[in-house]
Amino acid sequence: MVYQQKPWLKIYDPRITEHVNIEHNSLYDFLHGSVNRYNTNPAFTFYGQVWTYNDTKMITDKFAAALHRAGFTKGDRLSIMLPNSPHYIFTLFGTFRLGGIAVQVNPMYVEREIEHVLNDSGSEYIVAFDAFYPRIKELQSNTSLKKVIAVSFGGAKIDLAEGDHYFDEFLEEDVNIPEVEIKQSEDVALLQYTGGTTGVSKGVMLTHRNLLANFNQVCDFAYKACENKPENLKMITVLPMFHVYGLSSVALCGIREGANQIVLPRFDAKEVMETVNREKPFQMSAVPTMYFALNSLPDLDTCSFKDMYYLSSGGASLPVEQVKMFEKKTGAKLLDGYGLSESAPTAIFSPPFVPRKYGSIGIPVQSTVARIVHETANGYVDAPIGEAGELIIQGPQVMKGYWNRPEDTAEVLKDGWLFTGDIAKMDEDGYFYIVDRKKDMIIASGYNVYPSEIEDVLYQLEGIEEVLVIGVPDSYRGETVKAFIKLKGGFSITAEEILQYGKENLAPYKAPKQVEILEELPKSSVGKLLRRVLRDQEKLKVKA
Repeated sequence: MVYQQKPWLKIYDPRITEHVNIEHNSLYDFLHGSVNRYNTNPAFTFYGQVWTYNDTKMITDKFAAALHRAGFTKGDRLSIMLPNSPHYIFTLFGTFRLGGIAVQVNPMYVEREIEHVLNDSGSEYIVAFDAFYPRIKELQSNTSLKKVIAVSFGGAKIDLAEGDHYFDEFLEEDVNIPEVEIKQSEDVALLQYTGGTTGVSKGVMLTHRNLLANFNQVCDFAYKACENKPENLKMITVLPMFHVYGLSSVALCGIREGANQIVLPRFDAKEVMETVNREKPFQMSAVPTMYFALNSLPDLDTCSFKDMYYLSSGGASLPVEQVKMFEKKTGAKLLDGYGLSESAPTAIFSPPFVPRKYGSIGIPVQSTVARIVHETANGYVDAPIGEAGELIIQGPQVMKGYWNRPEDTAEVLKDGWLFTGDIAKMDEDGYFYIVDRKKDMIIASGYNVYPSEIEDVLYQLEGIEEVLVIGVPDSYRGETVKAFIKLKGGFSITAEEILQYGKENLAPYKAPKQVEILEELPKSSVGKLLRRVLRDQEKLKVKA
């Protein structure tokens, strides 16, 4: 499918080229370049401790040398299960240095979910916060894990099993690392686990080129036309690095720009405000629920957000009302964007240099083409301007595919295009607007939640005959998970018991927050459970 229309190019600032420049061959090469450029400048500040760019490379190399000595080679997988911290970056680039594949593990996962990611990826090594160590050891025998490397952020250290080490003790002083050839477009750097566009959790394969392209695209859009960027640039890094949005669009962008990243391990609205007032950062990115939390604070207008260059939002739909409320209270500029794990993640963004259009997710970033299409008997055709259709994208940031899932890959990658499953429209200027999204997917607090996974877990609770899960509106989370249950005859289970079971077996953002027990669930004439009927009924309740 050849596509020529790119109306958004006329909006580009003259300093922004149509195509992104990828300067480095590999992600480690990129780190090396930034270290040479910024050397003794602070790279990360984490609760009072500062690491320079030189420190970052030194620790990264020591970690890579220790991994090499432990037998880690190109193509091996290493899982990372850490909150935001400089150690995340040390581990990540140490893995890249050896041509390894970093596997992102959400620290909120329960044992069942951790085990799935470890087994699906074939990870033999994991670097994890020491508070998670007991959970990992309980399931290790069911996985291919050989070694656990624990990270402590202070306090008493726990005893580790033989063969496991604390991060600082694991480092190798003699930095003896072999040269590894990296094929930029072929070699996978990162496995980002997601539901993809359908089904259970899959590993999105992001190559060195995917990530190099995307953070350069985001940085160019954000900073190339900026005339007042300070030399001592500071950023707040509060978006979780275990998701590619926080990793690529924040942490890696910060390294490219030579920023001192003020790293926060978790989001706390008051702590963010205190950090903004104390550090006077230049930029911050967050998900909508973080802005909702900030909007709820009575003293938001006392915070110096207005002095920041801009703030960005992604991960879920950002309601216009919330944007206007935040901007009115703070005087800051809050910009929306769009992406997926499958696009590393940013595809469309509202950069500071273009006129604002409320409700729009912006324009495609460099080297990216976005289209709105309809499927016909003769293939896909472009929708007229202003008409809704499926959003498809093409660009160097689009994933290589799903790890060991060629059939799932073929469903979303067609003729060089990523079919997002999201329904959108484009106006005459090239601005895009999300109209709807994948029908079944729930976005709760910025996280993708797939009903089938939750249903599979709830079906394991004895006494449940049928279950359907949908997303229902939630003023804080955007959407929250609701389960509809039909019980087997003779069983008596309360909604509270089902909610508790969900808490014990699912990450907090996946666990149902509402349960409704029904005598019958809606079905088609052939007995297929109809999720859309329940969804429509819930919409009517909201309207009423």
